[in-house]
Amino acid sequence: MMLQGRVAIVTGGGRGIGREHCLELARHGAAVVVNDPGVGVHGEGSESGERPADDVVAEITAAGGEALADYSSVTSWDDCAALVQRAVAELGRLDVVVNNAGILRDRMITSMSEDDFDAVLAVHVKGTFSMTKHACNHWRAVAKAGGENCARVINTTSGAGMYGNIGQAAYGAAKAAIANLTLVTALEMGRYDVTANAISPVAATRMTATAGADATDHGEWHPMDPGNSSPVVAYLASEQSSWLTGQVLRVEGNVVRRAHTWDLEPGEYVATSGTRLDAAELVDGIRRLYGAMPRGLDAAKSLGLT
Repeated sequence: MMLQGRVAIVTGGGRGIGREHCLELARHGAAVVVNDPGVGVHGEGSESGERPADDVVAEITAAGGEALADYSSVTSWDDCAALVQRAVAELGRLDVVVNNAGILRDRMITSMSEDDFDAVLAVHVKGTFSMTKHACNHWRAVAKAGGENCARVINTTSGAGMYGNIGQAAYGAAKAAIANLTLVTALEMGRYDVTANAISPVAATRMTATAGADATDHGEWHPMDPGNSSPVVAYLASEQSSWLTGQVLRVEGNVVRRAHTWDLEPGEYVATSGTRLDAAELVDGIRRLYGAMPRGLDAAKSLGLT
């Protein structure tokens, strides 16, 4: 019960990875606000009026846990503010925000519409920022009033954001932005005893079905199970993780790895003049930087390679 007495909000908590996060957090004693408006993979409204948040809450309460369902959209600034206020008002406090909500509208760059791009960024980037901003406002107010925080922001990025993926310009850009937002949040909120980390889960869900992710049941445990990253979220939500912030953890099956993006590689090219770089020298200089042989015998001679 490493989360006993803690209160968490999980966005997109009604299905897939988000559902598993909610169940795992509750299993360890947290009271959970399950946020999910019940939209489709592409952000479209549900024709059947589904409310998957209700099902997750029912499952948690049946097991003896405490949970609330919330149907607001993370794309709404005011809804996010109200969600934070509701958690505090009805559950007495707020300790953890898990930003998990997401949609997909995969298109090649030449086929993507403005609406597709805006919709994806609205959920992933604005939604993550809005929830983070309003939660951080609350935690800063607690600290300034002399109270104590042991608060956590847990974001969700992906390999598409760190390494790119064909057809996912909007999704990849959004997930890259979330990784950076995690770092900024960690830097700014440390003074208020708030940590910010992100997970990059590999799992078979509704969102990955079109990408051919294997969801075949091979037995009791599956390396693509949506719940594989949830123990990492539970750990990051705990008081025991207070030393860790500004990090991205890649979760593949039962393996956790540290992720580093945009690190400077060993090696450098220095301007031959000792002052400003010259574009002409970079024709061969950049090739050398990447370990490629400069073009032609004359270039090799000029660089002292023969």
